[in-house]
Amino acid sequence: MIGQILPAGVASAELLDYPEGLQPFPAEEHLIAKAVEKRRRDFIGARHCARQALAQLGEPQVAIGKGERGMPLFPRGIVGSLTHCDGYRAAALAHRLRWRSIGIDAEPHDTLPDGVLDSVSLPAERDWLRGAIPDTGLHLDRLLFCAKEATYKAWFPLTLRWLGFEDAHITFTVDTAGSAGTFHSELLIPGQVVDGGTPLTSFDGRWSITEGLILTAIEVG
Repeated sequence: MIGQILPAGVASAELLDYPEGLQPFPAEEHLIAKAVEKRRRDFIGARHCARQALAQLGEPQVAIGKGERGMPLFPRGIVGSLTHCDGYRAAALAHRLRWRSIGIDAEPHDTLPDGVLDSVSLPAERDWLRGAIPDTGLHLDRLLFCAKEATYKAWFPLTLRWLGFEDAHITFTVDTAGSAGTFHSELLIPGQVVDGGTPLTSFDGRWSITEGLILTAIEVG
């Protein structure tokens, strides 16, 4: 499913069902030694997907560590992103020569819990939600949250700085079927980067809703 909103050259893999007996890569076990079972399964499942994506890129199977603020540490020359939610884990990876960063996120297609929307959105975004596509059955508040998460995941590896929910203004397009489209994340703070590339000012991404999941993806070229 995630592959449908990713471009050519980005490898992806996903798990809807957790394979019996799936174990962490030996060098990763210490990272989750004290984690509860759900956290272990999410960690192991997402990194299992990452190694499948690495194989698609012709890269060897290696441990994927954890850096600052939980950022996954991919092999040299590889960029990527991991995501997980109830019943779903996924990874998207690419060669750094083609893409500078990737951000993906998955969320259940359901309404955000009470009180969350105000803390993750800007007034202009809430205005859009109030007027957008009435009576379609789409949980656009959760879509907004999912796009904000993908925005942060694309931002952090390039800047190594926090990006708050209030630091990006996201706008959406919706296709005629109403279950997919694009989004634009306008960054509201300076986007100096650590990779020597162009400073960040905005991201463009895609989204889809399928099989009870919202999926978002950003690639930074």
